[in-house]
Amino acid sequence: MKIETKSQVAASMAPEPVVLLHPHDDVLVAIEQLVAGMRVGAGELAVRGLIPPGHKVAVRRLEAGAPVRRYGQIIGFAAKAIEAGEHVHGHNLEMGDFARDYAFGADARPAAASAGSAHFMGIVRPDGRVATRNYIGILTSVNCSATAAKAIADHFRRDIHPEALAAFPQVDGVVALTHGLGCAVDAHGEGLALLRRTLGGYARHPNFAAVLIVGLGCETNQIDGLVASERLQPGAQLRTLVIQESGGTARTVAAGIAQLQALLPQANQVRREPVSASHLTVGLQCGGSDGYSGITANPALGAAVDRLVANGGTAILSETPEIYGAEHLLTRRATSTAVGDKLIARIRWWEAYCTRMGADLNNNPSAGNKAGGLTTILEKSLGAVAKGGTSNLVEVYEYAQQVEQHGLVFMDTPGYDPVSATGQVAGGANLICFTTGRGSAYGCAPAPSLKLSTNTALWDRQRDDIDLNCGTIVDGSESIDEVGARLFQMMLDVASGSATKSELHGYGQNEFVPWQIGAIT
Repeated sequence: MKIETKSQVAASMAPEPVVLLHPHDDVLVAIEQLVAGMRVGAGELAVRGLIPPGHKVAVRRLEAGAPVRRYGQIIGFAAKAIEAGEHVHGHNLEMGDFARDYAFGADARPAAASAGSAHFMGIVRPDGRVATRNYIGILTSVNCSATAAKAIADHFRRDIHPEALAAFPQVDGVVALTHGLGCAVDAHGEGLALLRRTLGGYARHPNFAAVLIVGLGCETNQIDGLVASERLQPGAQLRTLVIQESGGTARTVAAGIAQLQALLPQANQVRREPVSASHLTVGLQCGGSDGYSGITANPALGAAVDRLVANGGTAILSETPEIYGAEHLLTRRATSTAVGDKLIARIRWWEAYCTRMGADLNNNPSAGNKAGGLTTILEKSLGAVAKGGTSNLVEVYEYAQQVEQHGLVFMDTPGYDPVSATGQVAGGANLICFTTGRGSAYGCAPAPSLKLSTNTALWDRQRDDIDLNCGTIVDGSESIDEVGARLFQMMLDVASGSATKSELHGYGQNEFVPWQIGAIT
């Protein structure tokens, strides 16, 4: 059967309504609505029934129990016999166990010298760290101090009090990043340590010119303990307030406003200057994925990541439950067996974690993912890893750990986007790239977030929320590499100060969601 492959579709201005992603695949992906009787694949395959865009159609008859491949990889097993031309989805495709060849380092390439020619206009802090934004941040030690922190930040909101920051044009804003944790946890347990690591990462983040931490006073997560455990340095750029010591909410809010007013003049004394793209650390996210994610936006982001890494920059791939079943594609690119072992250790932790919680790693994809054409976590994961491009995997980090290696790294996080991105920013990400096929609403402070649509229909419907349409790949007007090149330039532009759509909408404060783990007592 002569069916167009992905590369042929990208080169054609009038592609067929289906695409074959790999010569060994058992399914085609519909790129427009298919109806019964329609003939596809150069007229050699008759469609059986209605198949929505982004969904799969069987290339050949598949017997019950047979493995089903997409991207040349197993995405599940036929739950019953599937006829050629039939819709392949949850009614006839199911999960199953199969061996993965981890082949540590088999596809790793010799380290190449950094190209080093790409630059952006960054903000260089006195200690040499480079920022893409210039905020003042308010963090909370516990949920009980969230209201006070938000009240302090509201005083400086440009949409409510435009005069508050009128004299400080170089300050991007004052943001309160609050959460629902900080008490009723084991004072020596993993949950509190993880929260402190997250807060410490934000307190040190270069996109904050200064940080105020607000606490209640009697919580488990005492500010002194947070400062000591994270080796933070209180001083002019890191200040603290405790409600019970300040005389209550109103006095704390007044004191916080006064402290931030004193910090603003210094925070305003920044200027952007040319810096190497090696100072860019990009967190990779996908949310509201669909059947196009692994065909368009994710591989285009991967092409941009390869350019970033070639210029000495860093990309953080995450969402461990959403690489499950595709982890062997990453271990093959690991620079050492030790790096590959770290990744598999995190996979095993998640398997044990789900068993303890009575959960299943295949509770993903979500309802929206399935409506968009994704059937199993294996299929979703194979598309998700494409965000990491083809670069070597140089290190694996736990949640919110400080990322120190340059290149493609992996951070262990849940698949829930706000929690995952929060860990990436705590680890040092100063930019987020977020692909979506269904139209996720997301933004991130203090790191700007670029949104990429997987299909043109979403772009047309929701372009006020989307920064780049990658649907041009499946439409046939651009190649993956062409979109990847445009995206890499957009990364540099946003890092230089260009506003993203989510920033224009004011997203970012409510999307700070540290990972809650361990018992709440």
